[in-house]
Amino acid sequence: MQNQSQNTPTKPKGSRQGCLKALGIVVLGSVLTAVLVVLGIKIFLFPGEFKPVELTTSEEVVLEEKLAVIKPAYERPVPNSTEELQSPLEPRAYSEIGAIREVSFTEREVNALLADNTEYATHLAIDFEPNLASARLRIPVDQDVPMLGGKTIRASAGMELRYAEGRPVVILKGVSLWGIPVPNAWLGNMKNIDLVREFEGEEGFWKSFSEGIEHISVENEKITIKFKE
Repeated sequence: MQNQSQNTPTKPKGSRQGCLKALGIVVLGSVLTAVLVVLGIKIFLFPGEFKPVELTTSEEVVLEEKLAVIKPAYERPVPNSTEELQSPLEPRAYSEIGAIREVSFTEREVNALLADNTEYATHLAIDFEPNLASARLRIPVDQDVPMLGGKTIRASAGMELRYAEGRPVVILKGVSLWGIPVPNAWLGNMKNIDLVREFEGEEGFWKSFSEGIEHISVENEKITIKFKE
């Protein structure tokens, strides 16, 4: 019996230490994974506010010159100013003589104009690339909505804009929520369809839009639109 007990194999101490080390690695990995998931949800599902675009002095001067051309059709709001809102409008006879029918804005100018409106300043950002206008949005969710109430979701969309064959081309490239593309069926199967061509035979917005545009182009950080008489 004594010989048998002496011959009974014992578990090496190093083996136990190896198991404890492996367990520690698994626990640490689980904690890190949980942290990354929480950060991912915070960053991608419920992002922070967009930083409003602030123009340089020279850019501000150029934008004011552009807006001066189309005033009084467009009056740029002055933040925290009630004097301009309370001042009476001056009578002026209507005339189209010398009217400018082409407008052009850079991406920074458009986003700066949005920044003037506190409702959109931190919730909408526009991007211009060749033939493509894109938008990023932060959409506040009503407090009564289950699970997401009071949160802000992230959305983005892209629209192809150009001019061809004597008419504007407007094609929805897609819409994404939380970085996940929305299925075409959920968008009424409107993705990658020229909306002007699709509906130009019907009375309504797209026909009127097409008939009023003489040219439209989107370049890197710039959009240009020319209106018909």
